[in-house]
Amino acid sequence: MTTLSPPRTGDLPPLDVPAVDPPPLRRRSVVERLWRGPETDPAWARPALLALLAVTAVLYLWGLGASGWANSYYSAAVQAGTKSWKAFFFGSTDASNFITVDKTPASLWAMELSARLFGLNAWSILVPQALEGVAAVGILFAAVKRWFSPAAALIAGAVFALTPVAALMFRFNNPDALLVLLLVAAAYAVTRAVEDGRLRWIIAAGVLVGFGFLAKELQAFLVLPAFGVVYLLAAPPRFARRAVDVVVLGCTTLVAGGWWVAVVQLWPASSRPYIGGSQNNSFWNVLFGYNGFGRLTGNETGSVGGGGGPVNQWGPTGITRMFNAQFGGQISWLLPAALLLLVGVLVLTATRVRTDRTRAAVVLWGGWLLVTSLAFSLGQGIIHEYYSVALAPAIGALVGIGATTLWSHRDNPLVRVFLGFVVAMTSVWAFVLLQRTPNWSAPLRELVVVGGITLGFVIAVAPALRGRLATAIAIGAVVLGLAAPAAYAVSTVRQPHSGAIPTAGPAGAASSFGRFGRAGGRNFGGGNLPGGNFAGGNFAGGNFPQGNFTPPNFGNGRGPGGGAGGLLNGSNPSAQLTTLLEQSTGFRWTAAAVGANNAAGYQLASGKAVMAIGGFNGTDPAPTLAEFEQYVRDGDIHYFIAGGGFGGPGGASGDSGSITQWVEQHFTSETVGGTTIYDLTSAAS
Repeated sequence: MTTLSPPRTGDLPPLDVPAVDPPPLRRRSVVERLWRGPETDPAWARPALLALLAVTAVLYLWGLGASGWANSYYSAAVQAGTKSWKAFFFGSTDASNFITVDKTPASLWAMELSARLFGLNAWSILVPQALEGVAAVGILFAAVKRWFSPAAALIAGAVFALTPVAALMFRFNNPDALLVLLLVAAAYAVTRAVEDGRLRWIIAAGVLVGFGFLAKELQAFLVLPAFGVVYLLAAPPRFARRAVDVVVLGCTTLVAGGWWVAVVQLWPASSRPYIGGSQNNSFWNVLFGYNGFGRLTGNETGSVGGGGGPVNQWGPTGITRMFNAQFGGQISWLLPAALLLLVGVLVLTATRVRTDRTRAAVVLWGGWLLVTSLAFSLGQGIIHEYYSVALAPAIGALVGIGATTLWSHRDNPLVRVFLGFVVAMTSVWAFVLLQRTPNWSAPLRELVVVGGITLGFVIAVAPALRGRLATAIAIGAVVLGLAAPAAYAVSTVRQPHSGAIPTAGPAGAASSFGRFGRAGGRNFGGGNLPGGNFAGGNFAGGNFPQGNFTPPNFGNGRGPGGGAGGLLNGSNPSAQLTTLLEQSTGFRWTAAAVGANNAAGYQLASGKAVMAIGGFNGTDPAPTLAEFEQYVRDGDIHYFIAGGGFGGPGGASGDSGSITQWVEQHFTSETVGGTTIYDLTSAAS
């Protein structure tokens, strides 16, 4: 039988002395939690994040309205989406739903909702793009900070935010802003999935990439190899489960992106707009041709001409393309550093366990960077400089993760030498890029190269430093590394941009098409292209494919009194023509014009639907001549506005050219505010 022993004297407090409970923890207010962040973080971490987001917001929002309609092609589609929910869903260029933009429409949806709420203007169109950029920077910070220090996350976010092409595209209305936001969010979801293998994060990543497809089609899928590899490599579950999860990632992506495609394909063609960019009114034709795989192969039927060879119509190709005169100043400031740090961290973590998070992180972001940059570098079709914004998050993450990881191993002399080399090389490359605009900011070139080489030498040869001196050197290296791209980004923000192909940097910075991407820049047809003279019929060093080439109107058409737009810039109608269009009532389309950019300016000025004959390039077979004649007989179109298009008779070719000739033969022209128009309701001449 067991007996209970009486408690010892020290087991209980004396009866006459009350027990003392620990003081209750004070619940922090919302403001305190927002400002301080997690108590495990250094006191400076959350204020630094808030400062980063505030600076990013100012950078992306400052003077945003100066760009006006920016890319009038998409602004016209936004206008259409505010007037018609069918135009909203399909991405039509006009509210009467004649033809869609030549991409999936998700990037338009946020802008259209904003314009419905706040009215159609430059700010309501562009502010959502800027806010998408701020959100992307914040999510990248969160993704890096989950596994690394706040310093690594802060560097990653700053590199991303201050990349010149990011400062350009988050202030512009092309689809890339939403695409990048969704892909960064997907990378965050993959990071969470690799932590614990929970399926919900895999599904979230697939949904986000799928909606990225709805923003800019197949470009969104370039991150999937990195996502799949890192999950197979480093996620906790057994291999069979990891393999199944990767299949789920792919299937979820297809469902999230494919539902819209299915609706479009199943919708009767007679009651939906023509699919812009296609040659047969099928989205599959766009996806696998001009706007999809054609970008890689150069087989772009309906486009302005594909590639083929190391030099094509869109500039030289090859693995160094991201460093050349066209792309270098947009994206490559810290690209060499990111690649070197990727290699350095992989070497450092080579012998670690399979699930090592440091290696997993650089595989994730390094895979994103390598696959996407190679696709852009080797693509034989249309690849524009601003596409490179998709590389900016990966570069930022690799620089933040790589620099802080190797800095924490600075006791190793080899690591210090390597870091010193990276710092010095980054400054030298910045000097090279700044030299490409020799009339701009010469003192900055000297400061960056001298300071960077000096600091790199100190890091390489000095013993492992500690304390405030080490912190000062680390901060100095970061500041010097960001100085040049930040200055380029600020220069970008200070200039308005318009047209279809904007570029970042100061006036005079290199571009494959001159500076016509900026408001007030020179026209395409007036400038020399790499390796040949455009006006002479040569294009990038060789004759344009398929015989003689009539130069399209790439100009902005902003002569006295306004005028027709071109392939890449919207029209600028005169006040007289705008008034005439505004007074037209009772027509399905107030006017028709060749080319979507040409039509866009008239539509935005008048607020009336304008038919974009031939879509973006003026080369889509929509409408055919017979269809156009029927529209005229039915009284659906009031005016035909001459000019615009891609070349050939009357500024058009193919069906567009035939329509132009038919109108010229059967109707009498008049000049309104410097623009030639035809009243299609008048008696035939």
